[in-house]
Amino acid sequence: MHLFKQHAVRDVADVAARIPIIDFGPHFAGDAAALAPLARQVRDACERVGFFYIAGHGVPTGIVARAFAASRRFHALPLADKLALRLNENNIGYLPINASVQGASTVHKATKPNQNESFFVSHDRGPDHRDVLAGLPLRGRNQWPPGLPDIRADMMGYFAALATLGERMLPVFATSLGLKADWFAPHFADEAHINLRFLHYPPQDTDEDNVFGQAPHTDNSFLTILAREDVPGLAVRLTSGEWFPPPVIEGTFLVNLGNMMRRWSNDRYLSTPHGVLNDSGTDRYSIAFFYSPNVATTIEVLPTCCGPDDPPKYPPAVYRDLVLEFYRKNYFHQKGHESQAAKILSS
Repeated sequence: MHLFKQHAVRDVADVAARIPIIDFGPHFAGDAAALAPLARQVRDACERVGFFYIAGHGVPTGIVARAFAASRRFHALPLADKLALRLNENNIGYLPINASVQGASTVHKATKPNQNESFFVSHDRGPDHRDVLAGLPLRGRNQWPPGLPDIRADMMGYFAALATLGERMLPVFATSLGLKADWFAPHFADEAHINLRFLHYPPQDTDEDNVFGQAPHTDNSFLTILAREDVPGLAVRLTSGEWFPPPVIEGTFLVNLGNMMRRWSNDRYLSTPHGVLNDSGTDRYSIAFFYSPNVATTIEVLPTCCGPDDPPKYPPAVYRDLVLEFYRKNYFHQKGHESQAAKILSS
């Protein structure tokens, strides 16, 4: 029996009822009185479970549907066409199955590669972008399949919609942490670090030990906004240690916090462990939007989250350095990667 079933919650319906669905609609519509109670709801969710459903997000269903359709078309390409766009040093492009491991995870000891393929895009920078010309790490260009020119518009349309959503959420998180509403905004200026990941999980054999579509881990982002179709596979670890399959709720996204929010908040806010095992018997697709500060940002414990009796648990760190370390541990193509899973696969 695999991990998610071995330590599954006993009453899924009861747990599901305790996961908040938070309506951002009134705040986004300009209701000034909505911010304070919304921030309280977000604070409770972030301290108690580390994830929530966002309703009233304002992203049209057509944009989401077109993004999923574009993902399916990309993943249906011949493998050789996808490998021509193989993930580069900036982690932009195509990641095949058996090319990554959750080496940075402190949640679970991953010993075998992840069983998913992914297409990563970021800001659609041109060849004359100043950071591209300078060769700055993590500020590279997207790679696009020449045989599918029209998927670019649909994928970047989704990217733009979710980037706007992430930006509109920042004042709520700042307020929830006792900061001025505009506190986070400068740290996400000049192209926040965004990875948009179009994931495909083929059906997998669950008899093999310690093999996952995505092994248990926490995200390295500030927050992650996840879009799913109604195919199971995702599991979230609760503070009890039990694993819970969050249902798909129409009209919402699932939001989870990442390690940067945990670091900024001095562990006050949870970075939720989760993983995927696709035992559904059919293909599973999801779209993960990883929203994080500009890579030049220094992440330092917030003044509202530390004090004489609660000193900072983390030293200040430049986000670029944290990302590059995370990539080296997780992705086989990154220079310096030395996981046992990669060595076994190449032997």
